Amino acid sequence: MGLIVFMVQASAKIFLLVAILYFLYRLFSNSNRNNEALLGAAYVMGFEVFSRMTGGAFTYEFVKYAVILFLGLGMFYTGFKLKSWPYVIFIFCLIPGIFVASVTLDYGAKVGNAVGFNLSGPACLAVSALYCYENRITTKRYQEILLAAMFPIISMTTYLYVFTPDLRDAINGTASNFAASGGFGPNQVATVLGLAMFILYSRLLVIKSNFLNIIDLVLLAAVSYRAIATFSRGGVITAVVCALLFTYFYFKRAPKVEKSRLIPRIFTIIGVMTAVWLIVSISTSGLIDKRYTNQNAAGVLKDDITTGRSELITTELEAFAENPIIGIGVGKVKEYRYVNTGELSATHNEISRMLSEHGILGIVGLLILMFAPIFLWLKNKSNYYLIPFLFFWFATINHTSMRIAAPGFIYGLCLITLLHEKKNTLRR
Repeated sequence: MGLIVFMVQASAKIFLLVAILYFLYRLFSNSNRNNEALLGAAYVMGFEVFSRMTGGAFTYEFVKYAVILFLGLGMFYTGFKLKSWPYVIFIFCLIPGIFVASVTLDYGAKVGNAVGFNLSGPACLAVSALYCYENRITTKRYQEILLAAMFPIISMTTYLYVFTPDLRDAINGTASNFAASGGFGPNQVATVLGLAMFILYSRLLVIKSNFLNIIDLVLLAAVSYRAIATFSRGGVITAVVCALLFTYFYFKRAPKVEKSRLIPRIFTIIGVMTAVWLIVSISTSGLIDKRYTNQNAAGVLKDDITTGRSELITTELEAFAENPIIGIGVGKVKEYRYVNTGELSATHNEISRMLSEHGILGIVGLLILMFAPIFLWLKNKSNYYLIPFLFFWFATINHTSMRIAAPGFIYGLCLITLLHEKKNTLRR
């Protein structure tokens, strides 16, 4: 698919449309009895950045709405748990900001576009949470859902290799690199590549098949190489931390025989990833090492490790301080920043955006999002993906806001109750 899209970019739209129709057919024909809605939502979520990169998205926010459509249809068939009521409150916390925006946005501003751009991500998260909360799914089906999310990212990785076959021709500094990211935003590309890295890593621990493990290890090396090469650190660092968290929680619940099997696998993965880093370092003439130690190409330490994001957060916190009760309205922070700093840029941090645009209700919404999964974990520790995926959501919204569907959808996956089969059905 990646090769075909590289040769004929218009085919990206066809692939996305066919995928949506295919999963809708499966959903309707089976009345969502096997969580076909979640399978379709996972696939289009994984396709999002690839579709934006290649012009395959029908609109910029199209995939978020597609995820909402799939999961909304899924709830039509199977409903949702009444225990998920905190996320209904979260949705209501977002509504007043829309009315405030209709008053505060400058004359001529497209309120609908501003609301759609800034609230499609939180809406995607809310619907994902409602669908997934305590939804009982077998580990086998859960792995199939993760595969559905990963496959389009593998296609995108193939596209990246043919788009920039030689990194030496693309790398000339330590800034995030568009040429190594398919000509698209390195932050978003690295985020989904990091997600694929973590999924592949978790499969190497969970799946007990030497054949599949070899394939996953090769794919992990290939995806990691391109993720590191974007020079966007957020997605890679998030993947590493998620892997560490998953290792701890999965290892903790594993029997002694399983632990003895995991240790050599983990050291093998560490060895492969070290080799990947060395190859990227050689390919970039050591610039990647300077990037991760916060140096410029000349080796001088940079003053701001956040690459300007701290200034964006500061203006958003100032907006919150001036309007702590109702906020300044959905989408208004971009105009507020331009008036006060002369810089016209969108937010990179969902937490500070929620505070500035929604005021106290933003705080309530964030508290719900942070603590509802924790309370679920304290009650039921069946899902060893819960803490890693919760961290993925939190880390991602702090460096790329909710511009893509991934953090919202992955947040939903951490709320699922895993049913562990007595016999290991993951063996192939």
